[in-house]
Amino acid sequence: MNTLSTHIGIYGIYINNGELLCIKKNKGPYKNRYDLPGGSQKDYEGLTETLLREFKEETGYEISEYYNPKAYDVFVTEETGHTTHHIMIFYNIEIKPLQKNILEYLNDSEINDSKGICWVKLNCLTENNSSPVILKLKQEINKEKNFLDKVKYNNWKIL
Repeated sequence: MNTLSTHIGIYGIYINNGELLCIKKNKGPYKNRYDLPGGSQKDYEGLTETLLREFKEETGYEISEYYNPKAYDVFVTEETGHTTHHIMIFYNIEIKPLQKNILEYLNDSEINDSKGICWVKLNCLTENNSSPVILKLKQEINKEKNFLDKVKYNNWKIL
């Protein structure tokens, strides 16, 4: 049965020496793929509050600065027929030096869908190993024609 849901996520972008700070997803439609740290808002939470909380929960890093907000969307249709309209809000960020052991932080945080962080060279991120969130970021970075337009992923494979 074809169904449609909407997901809004707020994400932090941190690139250092050509490598993107990513998380590896451990559940959901982007399971076992690279994704940006971030996630959904809680009730009465503002966009930047969500950014700060989710980034810290998933990476252990605190954001020292955020700027250049932008919004994109994609439609992801899984093999089951379910489609998610994924609305993503990106912020470029700077991070504070790590204050606490990342693994300890991930264990202390709420249950999240991250296996932890990894640094990945931008040219190594592909449709075979990355979420649509990262693929949209790559479109932006590469200034692809029509990168502002929605993208449709049909028959999305969960790894």
